[in-house]
Amino acid sequence: MTQKRRWTVEQIPDQTKRVFIVTGANSGLGLATTRALARQGGHVILAVRDEGKGQRAVAEITAEQPGACLEVRHLDLADLDSVRAFADQLHTDHPRLDVLVNNAGVMAPPRSLSAQGHELQFACNHLGHFALTGSLLDLLAVGRDPRVVTVSSINHRQGRIHYDDLAGERSYSPMAFYNQSKLANAVFGWELHRRLAEAGSPVRSLLAHPGYTATNLQTSAPVAVWRVIFGRIGNPLFAQPPARGALPQLYAATDPHAESGQFIGPDGLAELRGGPTRVQLSPTAADTETGRRLWELSERLTDVQFMIPTPD
Repeated sequence: MTQKRRWTVEQIPDQTKRVFIVTGANSGLGLATTRALARQGGHVILAVRDEGKGQRAVAEITAEQPGACLEVRHLDLADLDSVRAFADQLHTDHPRLDVLVNNAGVMAPPRSLSAQGHELQFACNHLGHFALTGSLLDLLAVGRDPRVVTVSSINHRQGRIHYDDLAGERSYSPMAFYNQSKLANAVFGWELHRRLAEAGSPVRSLLAHPGYTATNLQTSAPVAVWRVIFGRIGNPLFAQPPARGALPQLYAATDPHAESGQFIGPDGLAELRGGPTRVQLSPTAADTETGRRLWELSERLTDVQFMIPTPD
């Protein structure tokens, strides 16, 4: 992606009549993404675990942008039953979906399990988004310039998939399992692209990461040491605001030049901050065998089988 000047929200094309889902839309990157999409006329579905916080986010945006087209829906990505209910209701209420932004996430909690018994970060950050995407692909297939944008992290390059201890029963490190979930996001986004492209599908799969962005992911981390390291120390020194951190995923979701399979991140030093540009996936994330293995494992754990849409 060659650019003469840094890409900004002012370059987002008109999004009128396009339907978006943004997971984790009530704060941080999700709220910044929702605000920018609504400003350009997009109809944004805020998929949130806490509907009260979602409604407050809507009130905040509509106070700035009267007439913004927004709706709040409950979605707990750590509970596959909630994902299924969300997808079922969306099929009832919407004939199509144009863009799914897989944004929500949790970071470095003490070891805990999801409703289905999976390690929480792997469940919320990866399995929930995997199941959601697979359940909505048919609506995306009839969308206008349809895209799936999965938000990963710089940390995916440090991750590995603990196939022999996915739930962290034998050994658990909050950041190691966060890195695992972000690697899983990257593997999924790339493997989805590969499968869509192979089928000739109109749906694009892109990846994005926000660099180092000041969000409540760090400041409200359940483990106190990570709140101090990332929130009190790191944020003031290095972090960029959510409105800038959201630029890579906004580019991936809206720019006409964004291509399936691209990974978009900040263009600054060490990809910590800056304007959106194309960056590199780790070799592990783009490995075909890793993609196949994680895909088959994810289908088994979620009981969601992807029906890849093909051209008419």
